[in-house]
Amino acid sequence: MASIQAVIDTNVIISGMAYPASVPGKIMQAWRSGAIDVYLSEYILDEIRRVLPRLRSRHGMSEAEIDDLVDILGLLAEILEPAALPPESVRGIKDTPVLGTLIRGMQTHSVDYLITGDKDLLVLKEHYPVITPAEFWSRHGGL
Repeated sequence: MASIQAVIDTNVIISGMAYPASVPGKIMQAWRSGAIDVYLSEYILDEIRRVLPRLRSRHGMSEAEIDDLVDILGLLAEILEPAALPPESVRGIKDTPVLGTLIRGMQTHSVDYLITGDKDLLVLKEHYPVITPAEFWSRHGGL
């Protein structure tokens, strides 16, 4: 059986690392075990690199450890160039490259979902396969 292919947004990756027993944590474990093929963009990796230092009190990682982690995520995922979209494609302009990553993945790799907790992206679920971690896990938790 082919594994599920998904773009995982920054908020899900960070939540999954911070709370391994949570639904995002289970999604991260499914990725590590090979049940999900994950597609990211340099934009998403850079966003992780920008956000993690703000959460240092929670994870205690040094700058070098954060860089190593982001490098590892980049090696575990397939890196896509986001499709170019007009900025008004999403409510939050910073989400444009994330949606662009999903669209590029759908065009080139049969990506099934964008898994995110971002409300500005979730409002697009009528037009794109955008799904919350809980929705994803209820459909595919038995990976």
